[in-house]
Amino acid sequence: MYPLKFENIYFNKLWGGDEFKLFRKNLPPGKIGESWDLSCHPKAISVISNGLYKGKKLNEIIEIFGDAILGSELKGYTFPLLIKLINAEENLSIQVHPDDEYARIHEKDGGKNEAWYVMKACPGASVVLGTKNCTKDKFKEMLESGGIEKYLNILPVKSGDVFHVKSGLIHGIGKGLIIAEIQQNSDITYRAYDYNRGRELHIEKVMGAADFSLTGDKITGKTKSFNGFEIIEYIHSVFFDIKICNIYIKMMGSSSSKRFYTYTCLEGAGTINYKRGSMIIKMGESILIPAALGKYEIIGKLKLLKAVTLN
Repeated sequence: MYPLKFENIYFNKLWGGDEFKLFRKNLPPGKIGESWDLSCHPKAISVISNGLYKGKKLNEIIEIFGDAILGSELKGYTFPLLIKLINAEENLSIQVHPDDEYARIHEKDGGKNEAWYVMKACPGASVVLGTKNCTKDKFKEMLESGGIEKYLNILPVKSGDVFHVKSGLIHGIGKGLIIAEIQQNSDITYRAYDYNRGRELHIEKVMGAADFSLTGDKITGKTKSFNGFEIIEYIHSVFFDIKICNIYIKMMGSSSSKRFYTYTCLEGAGTINYKRGSMIIKMGESILIPAALGKYEIIGKLKLLKAVTLN
């Protein structure tokens, strides 16, 4: 078994742009808003782009190798994560994602918690995380009559910021941002407000799924330094564990027989050496570390986002 890379799956969005060209050469024409880089969602299943299993879909390779890919503790689970990059040239809608229970009842699907890492932020860029001075009844009133923007909790952002967007939290990504997003394997979004662009809104479901007790802010990580690299721990939840690995020279690692994990390269480039070979990882790429990979080393100067599924 070896680290798996995947073809980029692009989606045009009315709020998208072409900023992925900063680190991608395969960008199609159009206003690209999302690149799904590791997905086993029925809407778009990732195809392996490297090595012996190039051309096979992720679900096919899981069916063949099972525990060797996912790990012993994920037997019987559907693939739990979806990794995407977001290019917001314009504001995304103000929206909310349901939790598992609401999604199961109303959509016959799973809920959606997500984590954001800001890869690039233009001057003045911001995100919406939660509301301010606003009750649930007031929020619905403002959605129906207008004037909702003054009740949104708007936070300025810069490159390197990390956020945990829990299901039920009213939120929105502002213009001028490239964000790496780690999320549950779900594509359910309820729009509350869309800046008068004419798209469908989902007010009743927003009000049913939203949790107005939730607040959002930038997360301060806890840093652990080692010889040649450091690890910054950001999020530990029932859905995923999120860390940043800053590699200056070299980092040694080993897969877990219990469960797979992923790396997304946020900056720089490096080489991954493992028992039977080596491969390059560079900015904007995501890889899956199979449970059966074993020991490896990553050499170079690069920043990796590590995501471990915990559910």
